[in-house]
Amino acid sequence: MEYLTSNEIAEKWNISSRRVRILCGEGRVEGAIQKGILWLIPSNTQKPQELRRGRKKQDDI
Repeated sequence: MEYLTSNEIAEKWNISSRRVRILCGEGRVEGAIQKGILWLIPSNTQKPQELRRGRKKQDDI
């Protein structure tokens, strides 16, 4: 199985590497392994669904 770093996955998923590390820390990335300070993620892992909600605009309040 081929593993990619959080930076490589971030580029693949078009999100920040920090966001990838947060998702891994929350246990939302299937198969992710932490080796020291590195997160190793299987190359075939799908991006988890986004659970965050957007902010309301001032006009909507």
